[in-house]
Amino acid sequence: MEFKDKVAISTGAASGMGLCFAENWAALGGNVVMCDVNEAALREKVAEINKKGQGKALGVLCDVRDYAQVCAARDKAVEAFGRIDLLCNFAGGTAVRMQKVDRQKYPEFPDVPIEVYDWGIDVNLKGPFYFAHAVLKQMREQQGGLIVNIGSITGQEGDGYGMDYPTSKAGLMFGLTKSIARFGSKYGIRCNCVSPGPVMTRAAMANMKTLLGRAAEPQEIIDLVLFLASDKGQFINGENIMIDGGRNAMGRG
Repeated sequence: MEFKDKVAISTGAASGMGLCFAENWAALGGNVVMCDVNEAALREKVAEINKKGQGKALGVLCDVRDYAQVCAARDKAVEAFGRIDLLCNFAGGTAVRMQKVDRQKYPEFPDVPIEVYDWGIDVNLKGPFYFAHAVLKQMREQQGGLIVNIGSITGQEGDGYGMDYPTSKAGLMFGLTKSIARFGSKYGIRCNCVSPGPVMTRAAMANMKTLLGRAAEPQEIIDLVLFLASDKGQFINGENIMIDGGRNAMGRG
């Protein structure tokens, strides 16, 4: 795979799979706009990629919950590189974990302050929606592009406590992805969703069972994203692709 002079936006790009994607994309010759809220980490990772002298990286401080910041990130991408070939919506996380909710104080779903779930839905669903809305303007103008959403096995399974996460991910997997594909087809724009099972971005993911008896390495997820963006993946459109080691095929209970 080679992406020389192709331009991608990666959200949540200062860590985890968003960073792994950015590193891979640049290593394969592409230019990447890395969006994140962690300015220090973002600056460090952008410098590391640019030091390698392959594809170029541009860091943009961006809160995906803020549409004005999202549009600014799009504009900086176009100003720097002239186009946007790929948008990857990696930014996300379960609100009760990211917001460090005390489960003893808030033991069940109705007890958790609604502001916690607002954060989760804003980051996990509205963020990708905002980015799609902003970036599709550019992709429509250039008559082509690809958006890759990141779903989750949790969107299939549900969660009785961290409900914002499966609700948001299911929205990406089935509603937003298919809707963008329907809109974009007349402009040469595709949209797919990659939905992982457990991924070793956190040690706790090793505790989630799969038929293969392990969690995925982040690179395995990124390899699928890169395939979708490559010449070999051009006929895949409007699909939610599970990459979960067979977890979705396991019995529930």
